[in-house]
Amino acid sequence: MASAVLLLLVADRLTKRAAVAYLAGREPFSVVGDILLFTYTENRGIAFGMFQGKASLFVVFAVIVALFCFTTYMSLPSGKRYLPLSLCLFGITAGALGNMADRLLYGYVVDFIYFKPINFPVFNVADIYITCSAFLLVFLLIFYYKDDELKI
Repeated sequence: MASAVLLLLVADRLTKRAAVAYLAGREPFSVVGDILLFTYTENRGIAFGMFQGKASLFVVFAVIVALFCFTTYMSLPSGKRYLPLSLCLFGITAGALGNMADRLLYGYVVDFIYFKPINFPVFNVADIYITCSAFLLVFLLIFYYKDDELKI
């Protein structure tokens, strides 16, 4: 688990460092026409900017999430059938730790990806890990795994 999470965490950190270096203080950069933009923002809250200024609370929450994911991973049965579930746990852990690192280092999370057509809040790679992993996890728990398979 550690190497997978570390790899995802490094990718998140590198993209955020690039955002700080190349986007901070500059106009938004178009990636795909007027649809996908790179723009630098500092999020002092959580998802969609809610709960501004509560960084210490989110650090504690991130630690709890990471510990839960780790203990769940350690209790999973072995075998390829549980690889999708493991990947979800890796993504959630890496995303939580990536955003936690920002809060500890800067007091805010660096966000830089903006999907303009729906005016979606600016987000980052760690947010993608968390969101995609959480959606996949829900799907797997509802449609793929049976209750008796997961006695965690």
